[in-house]
Amino acid sequence: MLSFVGKVSRYYRRKSASVLFRRPQRIRIRRPLISFTFDDFPRSALLAGGEILQRFSLAGTFYTSLGLLGGDSPSGPIFVEGDLKGALRDGHELGCHTFSHCDSWQTHPQTFEQAIVENRTALSEFAPGYHFKSFSYPISLPRPMSKSAASRHFLCCRGGGQTFNSGIADLNQLSAYFLEKAGSNFELVKALIDKNREARGWLIFATHDISSAPSPFGCTPEFFEGVVRYAIDSGAQILPVAAALNVVRGADSLNPQRTKG
Repeated sequence: MLSFVGKVSRYYRRKSASVLFRRPQRIRIRRPLISFTFDDFPRSALLAGGEILQRFSLAGTFYTSLGLLGGDSPSGPIFVEGDLKGALRDGHELGCHTFSHCDSWQTHPQTFEQAIVENRTALSEFAPGYHFKSFSYPISLPRPMSKSAASRHFLCCRGGGQTFNSGIADLNQLSAYFLEKAGSNFELVKALIDKNREARGWLIFATHDISSAPSPFGCTPEFFEGVVRYAIDSGAQILPVAAALNVVRGADSLNPQRTKG
């Protein structure tokens, strides 16, 4: 159980990350959006999760820390070079997760930004001409100055929050729902998809490994496929993050009223 000091610290992090250095974007779309994202890019995310998405002619976003290439992690073996090429071949998006998977709160903002640049440079060696367009904050909510730094490099940045994006969203800290936090309660996920449909919002799902024996940070193929099927049945347009943002911006540009934030 968190101490009083711990609770205050978490509240400060959450509040400072959410209210500072915002980049407002109105979500005004006729058809709801859903994106599937995978943090850290464990191999199973592509080999199992990516395969499920491909079965339905869909694509996801894999947040990649190239400094982890070929290593191991709490969510299982991390991607190898062939997985990067396979993901791009299959139409998935590669997103940035810093080079060395830096803790978004504990890392000094200057070091954090250097890790973003280092990851971009490393990507150019594996996939010349391809550029990261979106970003996911590793481990925790970002320091305000790290959030500001990340905004200089990407079209949008994703956090957590266990909700969807509607109304006025913050492109520097988009909300996401981590599937593992639902446990085995599929009804929680269905209810969120239904709410996203009613609000005509943008729901970004996040997880790590997809395995029959998942880590605490992942989920089973059966659970993931059930979510994908229900997302399709909801009538949502299902796109990787950068492509979904293009839809959001395109819809907003059709309305002459400008977003204020």
